[in-house]
Amino acid sequence: MTGKHWTAIDLFCGAGGLSEGFRQAGFHVLAGNDIDPHAAETFAANHSEAQFLPGPIEHIAAREFLRAAGLKKGELDCLIGGPPCQAFSVYNHQRGLHDRRSGLFYEYLRIVEGLMPEWVVMENVTGITSAGDGQAVEEIHSGLASLGYRVETRILRAEEYGVPQERRRIIFLGNRLGLPIRWPEPTHGPNLKPFVNVWDAIGDLPSLSNGEQPPLFSRYRTAPMSAYQAYLRGDFTRVTNHAAPRLAPINVERMKFIPEGGSWRDVPYGLLPTGMKRARRCDHTKRYGRLRKDGLSSTILTKCDLHWGAYIHPEQDRVLTVREAARLQSFPDWFQFAGPRTEQYVQVGNAVPPLLARQLGLALIKATSQGRSRRNARLADAPAENVPAIAL
Repeated sequence: MTGKHWTAIDLFCGAGGLSEGFRQAGFHVLAGNDIDPHAAETFAANHSEAQFLPGPIEHIAAREFLRAAGLKKGELDCLIGGPPCQAFSVYNHQRGLHDRRSGLFYEYLRIVEGLMPEWVVMENVTGITSAGDGQAVEEIHSGLASLGYRVETRILRAEEYGVPQERRRIIFLGNRLGLPIRWPEPTHGPNLKPFVNVWDAIGDLPSLSNGEQPPLFSRYRTAPMSAYQAYLRGDFTRVTNHAAPRLAPINVERMKFIPEGGSWRDVPYGLLPTGMKRARRCDHTKRYGRLRKDGLSSTILTKCDLHWGAYIHPEQDRVLTVREAARLQSFPDWFQFAGPRTEQYVQVGNAVPPLLARQLGLALIKATSQGRSRRNARLADAPAENVPAIAL
């Protein structure tokens, strides 16, 4: 379908990881919505062609999205989005359907009904499959089926699509065109391209000491050392969102004992936090972890906190910067994050890796184009009397 103007609207868009990936695949993202004012600022700054509708989605009618996008019901190619996932996350030990956030997928379904896009793409954490004994997954499937959508779900591994990070996400993919679901084929892994590792992702960024705040725009430390770095840098010549959070002196002292690939187990007992002195050696496997250059990153969360996991730089005694976290999520370097630094980490950690989203967008375009080509071929081969008349 050469020349087609592929369109998308992004719900619960956050900073816009899904939007950025779909844009790279060839979509025009026409509108977005999120309740977070800092994420809204980031989305608006990086997606200038999209109209942003702020505030709780419960207060926004589907017709407002159509008006913002300049479309009529049924004209949108794809509705994308990831309803807030904290209620389903394995890191939330009281997760379940009692949490208000766990019901926001109903709002996604409400907007689907009001827009009737050709395709739907919904992303969430894998914990949604077990919370409430899988009730949410069943209701998403039945809700979309009742609207005429054929839907499949699959857990995708971000590292298999060129993202230098261990990240598992469940994707709901469906269409109302009667087309088979085409999932993107993995590009990295055994018998494919090698995984992109941590150093492939961040090795060219400027060195920093604990708490160092460099100028807003800093020079790269080296020329691109990998195809991944070159891809994310593009024509950009300066580094932004790259400042080191200041850690307490005791944490700096602890990090000195942690080798590349090491963790809290390498810290002398006397320097461990009180709670961790009682931990078993098999517990908290990634706390105070230092990343390996030749390995994959831990899942990027909403904090690069050494108490949460392996977020210590492979060489430097500090935790990852926002830009390093964004690199590990596959955001391009020109993509700027707004708001306080703590909120920038939240935006990066909540995002869908753009490279993963790009592959989903490309798969969707391919499935649609192939489906329509086959349909046109069948019509061309049909006897003339069976070809429906075109109303002019």
